[in-house]
Amino acid sequence: MRRYQIFLLAFILLAALIFFLGFIPAQVIRLYGPPSDALTLSQRVQFSSRLFWHDGLLTEPLDPNGPTMQFMVAPGESVTDVAARLRQLGLIRNANAFRDYLIYTGLDTSIQAGDYELSAAMSTVDVARAMQDATPLEVDFVVLPGWRMEEIAASLPTSGLDATPDEFLASARNPLNFDFLRDAFTNEGFFLPGAYILPRATNADGLVQALVRNFAQHLTGDLTDGFANQNLTVYQAVILASLIERESIQTDEMPLIASVFLNRLNAGWKLDSDPTIQYALGYEGDWWPNPLSALDLEIDSPYNTYLVTGLPPAPIANPSLEALLAVAHPADTGYFFFRARCDGSGYHNFAVTLDEHIANGCE
Repeated sequence: MRRYQIFLLAFILLAALIFFLGFIPAQVIRLYGPPSDALTLSQRVQFSSRLFWHDGLLTEPLDPNGPTMQFMVAPGESVTDVAARLRQLGLIRNANAFRDYLIYTGLDTSIQAGDYELSAAMSTVDVARAMQDATPLEVDFVVLPGWRMEEIAASLPTSGLDATPDEFLASARNPLNFDFLRDAFTNEGFFLPGAYILPRATNADGLVQALVRNFAQHLTGDLTDGFANQNLTVYQAVILASLIERESIQTDEMPLIASVFLNRLNAGWKLDSDPTIQYALGYEGDWWPNPLSALDLEIDSPYNTYLVTGLPPAPIANPSLEALLAVAHPADTGYFFFRARCDGSGYHNFAVTLDEHIANGCE
């Protein structure tokens, strides 16, 4: 009888072992996929058994009608802490089940820090898989001072925004309904440079509106009064600021360069600004060709300030707030000329007369 009991016990243990080594892992693989290669045999059995036990805790959502909420995983945050917070917020049924699933699949090593949109209507498995893609909900989008709208468009494919270059350019060429754009035929010049935090889903129209709206928000009474003191409308001031932006390397020189151009305008001189030639010549891949030849200065274009007196018909770039302020508050000088210094500093030498200007040339 004793021998029979031992045999029966051995049979039960063998059956249990076969069940744990065969049936359970097979069922878990069918439901959740193969285990991580990083697990040992004993760990595979251990976590397969746990997932088999958890079952509905992993596949059934906590609340089928649960709202979407934002959830952030901090850099370096442990899986245990993430699981605990998910349970605390009511996004998953069981923190241990979530952690066991991650370890079994190997996803515990690939959860990414970032912001996620999660919901209790998602199963624990869905939540775990969603947290493998930390695509941010918002995008940092930068417009550099002096960019023309084609350069903004060229930056879009790597920006993370939904707007495409062609869609942006089509929208950019349709002036928005602002008083300062009343005489404009595009929005060029009014895409205020700076860093923008935008929803990833922002389309071309939304991007154009955000950029121009930011300009409108920075158009203070100080600026408009300053423009008026120079006998300029807002649109004319932006045109002039776009030239100053492209002519300047050092921001603190902008008021001096503004004084030169305003002196020329008031005297009825041509502006003779190289960036206007570059704008007229610009083509995809080289929007600001340099150096310019003598033949380039003869290009037949309303933007050629070597041939046409006064301001160009529209902005040639998108000026910074500093360039706009330089137009509103230019330096009080008698300068009519400026040319780059010979020391590579990015600064200019300024002159009142042509002879002084020639003398400022590099030997």
